[in-house]
Amino acid sequence: MRRRDLLSLLGGTAGLRPHVARTQEKLPVIGYINAASLPDSADLVTAFKQGLGETGFVEGANVTIEYRWAEDHYDRLPALAAEMVTRQVTVIAATSTPVALAAKSATEMIPIVFTVGGDPVNLGLVASLSRPAGNITGVTRYNVELGPKRLELLHEFVPGARRIGLLVNPWNPNTEVLLRTMQAAARILGVELHPFQAGTDSELEAAFNSLEELKLGALVIANDPFFNGRSDRLAELTRRHSVPAIYQYRRFVEAGGLVSYGASNTASHRQLGAYVGRILAGKKPADLPVERSTKLDLFINMKAANALGLSPPQSMLARADEVIE
Repeated sequence: MRRRDLLSLLGGTAGLRPHVARTQEKLPVIGYINAASLPDSADLVTAFKQGLGETGFVEGANVTIEYRWAEDHYDRLPALAAEMVTRQVTVIAATSTPVALAAKSATEMIPIVFTVGGDPVNLGLVASLSRPAGNITGVTRYNVELGPKRLELLHEFVPGARRIGLLVNPWNPNTEVLLRTMQAAARILGVELHPFQAGTDSELEAAFNSLEELKLGALVIANDPFFNGRSDRLAELTRRHSVPAIYQYRRFVEAGGLVSYGASNTASHRQLGAYVGRILAGKKPADLPVERSTKLDLFINMKAANALGLSPPQSMLARADEVIE
C-alpha cells in the first residue's frame, strides 16, 4: 500500500473515532435469555447473530447483547426477566416458551421477541398471529403439532412396538397439550402410550429404569430445552436400555440417537434475530405478525438402527434429509 493511501486510511479512521465512541455510549441493548446453558446453545446464538446481521446489526458495533442463562432451572427465569426489565434493555429476546412466558409476566413496556414451539395464542402470549397486540411478537415453529407425526414415524420404524413411552418435562408449559394430542394419536395407531416425567438428571435415570421395567418397545422424547441440552446423555441412555427413540433435533441423531423429526431450531433462532433487528430499526411488536418457521428435518442414524436390529422403511429413507452412516 502506498504511503499516501495508508495515511489517508489512518486519517479516515482517526476521524471516525469520536463518532464511534459517541455511538457506543448509546448502543441499544438486547436482553437475550435462554433456559439452557451456553455450551448447549452455541449454535443457536450463532444463528441468532446471523439473523441480526441480516438486518444490519452486529454485536459490539451497533448493538450490545446481554446474555442470561437459566442453566435448565426454569424457576430462575422470572428473576432473569425481571433483571432485564430493571436494566431497561431495549428489547428482550426470549428463546423458548418458558422464557417468553416469564418475560411477558415481567413487562408490558419493553418489546419482547420470542421463538416458541407451540401455539402462542393458546399459550396466552399474543392475541392473534396476524395481530399480536401489546409489546410481544416473534416466531413459532412446529413442535406440539408434530408430536403425533413423530409417534407415527416411530411406529413405522418399529411396527412391532405396541407399548410406547413418552418422555416429557412437567415444567414445560406445552406438556399438557402435548399429552392430549399424543394420547389421541396413540389411539388411532392402536398403541399404548405411557408418559414419563423428568425435569432433573436424577429423574431422567428413574424414568429410563421405569421404561425398562414396563418393557416398552419404543420412546418419544418431547421437545424441551432441558432435554435438548442433554442430547449426548439421552442418546447414551437409549443405547444402554436398547430402546428405539425419536427426537426433535439433529443433535440427538449426531450423538447416536435413532431418528429425529422436527422444525429447525437454528432456522427459528435466525428468524428471531432478524425480528429483533426489525424492532431495533423502529418497528413495533404489535405491527409485526407472528412468523411461522416451516423448515422440517428428518434425520436417521443407520449405525443406531443396525445396533437395534432395525431396518428403516425405504419410503422413510427416501424422505430423510440426511442418513447418517
